[in-house]
Amino acid sequence: MQMKKHMICLLLILGVFVGCKKFLDPKPLQSLTVPSNLEDLQALLDDEGVINSLDISAGEISSDDYYLNRSDLESLPYEEYRRMYTWQNDRIFRSTTNDWSSTYKIVFSTNVVLDNLNKIEKIPSNQMQWENVKGQALFIRAKQFFSATLTWATAYDPATADRDLGIPLRSSQDFNVPSFRATVSDCYQQITEDLILAGSLLSDEPLAKTRASKPAAWGLLARVYLSMGDYDNCLKYTDLYLQKHSGLLDYNKDINVDLRAPFPRFNKEVCFDSFQNHMMLSQSRAKVDYNLYSSYDDNDLRKSAFFRKIAENTFCFKGNYSLSIFGGIATDEVYLMRAECRVKKGDAKGALSDLNALLLKRWKTGTLKLIVDENPKELLNIILVERRKELIMRGLRWMDVKRLNKQGAGIVLKRSLDGKSYELPANDNRYALSIPEDILIYSGMPQNKR
Repeated sequence: MQMKKHMICLLLILGVFVGCKKFLDPKPLQSLTVPSNLEDLQALLDDEGVINSLDISAGEISSDDYYLNRSDLESLPYEEYRRMYTWQNDRIFRSTTNDWSSTYKIVFSTNVVLDNLNKIEKIPSNQMQWENVKGQALFIRAKQFFSATLTWATAYDPATADRDLGIPLRSSQDFNVPSFRATVSDCYQQITEDLILAGSLLSDEPLAKTRASKPAAWGLLARVYLSMGDYDNCLKYTDLYLQKHSGLLDYNKDINVDLRAPFPRFNKEVCFDSFQNHMMLSQSRAKVDYNLYSSYDDNDLRKSAFFRKIAENTFCFKGNYSLSIFGGIATDEVYLMRAECRVKKGDAKGALSDLNALLLKRWKTGTLKLIVDENPKELLNIILVERRKELIMRGLRWMDVKRLNKQGAGIVLKRSLDGKSYELPANDNRYALSIPEDILIYSGMPQNKR
């Protein structure tokens, strides 16, 4: 079975690479990709090297939780990486393997699953497995579409979403179907519909945390609705998630904060495991913004669990759940989403309950002064500060800056290199990253505005 899984995945990837010479249009070697039963389809979804380890990294690279010095930057092997770091208008992705190609490699795999699943009859004896496979594929595809929309489209704005350009919503394995950029409105509609359906099909508890589940679908739905500013639906799905998956790590006793890698990969807060892996974000290069590091109180155990000193006033991030940046669904994020929604909906007491429940597990026992301020504006500010501190290097800062700036936060990202300053003003066109140039040549799709 394991050999068969690897063979199917190898043939699929070969098909993708053959087809990529003309974006997503030429015929791949489709005759080689012959998953014929539910076990074959599940094997495609269990390919962790593709499905779980290729999260988009461009947003995290473009965010302000870290910095690189000149030697770090010059040690990078590709000019495109340096251009991305300094928010250049174009040529920020290599023309070979990049976030775009990885995203649509995963989308292709999910479409293979969904297309071939329709050829397998659903009967009482296989109904649960059939539905679970479909739910997993829908979840993975929606996750990729959402991450891509956050990367290559502007922040969601209900006033313009039906005109703003989004991403191609590939829904078939057929390379002959041309690709075009859907509107942002259509992207979010597809993403939410896929996730709602996935949530109805998936099991409560997966066999492994590398597979999707109902709570994972609800957690991702909450994240999507938060990015849209839809606090009612975000609140709905955080409630559903926390009814099934509410456990938090107690940093006082569940981990050793002084270890170089304090967190087990599949710790109890992890609901769905995936990660991004980029050399720019490695511990040997990326330094944590010092002002951000200094914002953690000495009694806040995250200061020890998340950071390692590498030089005077210089720290790297060590709080990953593996050797790479965690990009999955975890319970701490869901508590913070619900707290933000509750204060937005006028439930300050509920927001305080969520926030304090999290912080009690993060501070040294007996040192936390419970937050009691029910002023909506002040409480929201506290929640957003704690969100940034809790979810640092989790691939979420880029989404937060975009959505909060759309609401008028006025966050300006800044970098400095050898006395030269770089800035990314609020709502700048560059928050929709440039699409790789070779994709535009092959597909005829329009580039983002500059």
